[in-house]
Amino acid sequence: MKRDKKTLSRRQFIGAAAGVAGALMVGPTVLNGWSENMKKLNEADVAYEDLEADVLVIGGGMAGLFAAVKANDAGAKVMIVSKGRLGASGQTPFAKGIFIYDPQKEKVSLDEFVNSVSASAIGTNNAVYTRQMAEHSLARVAELREWGFFDSPLYNNAFSKPIGQRNIPLIERVTITHLIKEKGKIAGAAGFSVDYQKLYFFKAKSVILCTGAGGFKPNGFPICDLTHDGTIMAYDIGAMVTGKEWNDGHAGKAENAAACFDGWGTMFERKPGLTGVEIHHDLGVDMNYVAYKTGNPVNTRGPGMATANVVGGPYRPAEFQRNGPPEREPGPGLAKRAPSGGRGDRRPPRGGDIPKDGGPPPMMGTSVGGSSAGMAIHKSEGLVPINDQCESNIPGLYAAGDALGSYMAGAIYTQVGSSLAGSAVQGAIAGEAAAGYSSRVEKVEISESQRKIIQKEILAPLKRDAGYSPAWVTQTLQGIMIPNFIIYIKKENLMRAALTYVEELRDHHMPMLRASDMHELRLAHETRNMIISAEMKLKASLMRTESRCSHYRLDYPDMDNENWQAWINIYKGEDGNMQLKKQPFGTWPDGSEL
Repeated sequence: MKRDKKTLSRRQFIGAAAGVAGALMVGPTVLNGWSENMKKLNEADVAYEDLEADVLVIGGGMAGLFAAVKANDAGAKVMIVSKGRLGASGQTPFAKGIFIYDPQKEKVSLDEFVNSVSASAIGTNNAVYTRQMAEHSLARVAELREWGFFDSPLYNNAFSKPIGQRNIPLIERVTITHLIKEKGKIAGAAGFSVDYQKLYFFKAKSVILCTGAGGFKPNGFPICDLTHDGTIMAYDIGAMVTGKEWNDGHAGKAENAAACFDGWGTMFERKPGLTGVEIHHDLGVDMNYVAYKTGNPVNTRGPGMATANVVGGPYRPAEFQRNGPPEREPGPGLAKRAPSGGRGDRRPPRGGDIPKDGGPPPMMGTSVGGSSAGMAIHKSEGLVPINDQCESNIPGLYAAGDALGSYMAGAIYTQVGSSLAGSAVQGAIAGEAAAGYSSRVEKVEISESQRKIIQKEILAPLKRDAGYSPAWVTQTLQGIMIPNFIIYIKKENLMRAALTYVEELRDHHMPMLRASDMHELRLAHETRNMIISAEMKLKASLMRTESRCSHYRLDYPDMDNENWQAWINIYKGEDGNMQLKKQPFGTWPDGSEL
């Protein structure tokens, strides 16, 4: 048989590949680790634009939509800026079920609903925000219906309708990197376009963070563009952050595990629907424990229903048992749990006539964990609210949705569809509150000295002649944080080892992140945010010496109600170092009762 001259032999192919690999090793464009920065733009070509509003809404998801609409309707001059497209970025396009509490249809009273959520959350929820979500959900759903939200699986048109009707300025595909504080209160924000060589400075009397949660850019779940940007920006200017020890236990399908659409495509293609009252205790780390004891992958029959018969593991209240681990002796202060698969005498309330067509896919079959690595249960992490108005400890700074650590559902997944409803409700409340605040205060000017510092910090990765690729540092961080025995099934020695690596990334690699263009500049700032978030997760997990809801420690497997009926708040100390302190359940940060 005659050989085609264009066909490489195996020996030739190996030789050519080796040559390419060698060139990469010695050349200036090394694809990982430290390398020369092959700049594609000149810093002198970067343009600047200043914009101004009473209320600046950062984020274009469900919370951002309602924050902008309600702030505008309250008389404020509003502007929205979003890293993505309105209604089409973050987790909003994936969310297809929105909870609605209709007292005319539900067989459960509002008090019963709140009490049952609190029982499932084992005290970790803020009952004020739990009640608020249910109480206002009916009105928010009515507005969404009017805008055409339920008519299409794509949300941009529905979201654009109220924004367009009110002529609210919308700036998309801009990455915000800095919140600006002057004279002790918020003064605006700054960031850059990912499409054009342009920096933005936004002057505002108040800012509402609707920036969502975040993770470590894991594969298989639609949060890869969420990196806790809002949380870390707020932390940098003195805001308190909470909830970093909790984990979201969403799993991915074992087949094509890294392909988000393969596992969750049915969610993206579905029109949104409504969910009524049906309270669970799901999406913690039950499956992660089973995988730790028996090996991956795990065969399941739906959320929280791992079939492997293992001893021990996360505690689940008896009335919320599904097919969890067998009985074990309870820790201090605990009621004895029901046998596996059983229920206690008290059953969680079930919904009335409202269909549950908006719930998540069952994820039947073989599943793998880590798909949502770095994210906590919806609404259980983010900025610490100082009251029921979504207000932070920084005057003029508000947050809503997954950017607010409201503990609306506690540290476990309690009610299908409550995340989307909570984002809508909290966005509306934050919008009205921010508008009211803005009407009472004078605009604070951004000093020229601070402006120059921020410009320098934003563009720093572009100026470096060499440094670490954000893609390589992110991959390194993923290798440290995503293993099951670090982030989900925890013990002190391993977390301290991981923290040592993360601190090395923080101290050495983070200051030398490089970027060659505006896209890589976005990646550099996102990588920084993920590193700080990883430090927070590890330190909070080390501090909470117990197991509760979605936080599980092998070395402290039981709940400790004597010492740990408290949330953990994180803030930057006067020396710049990360500080952690307790906030007792049922209180606001100042110690007053909810």
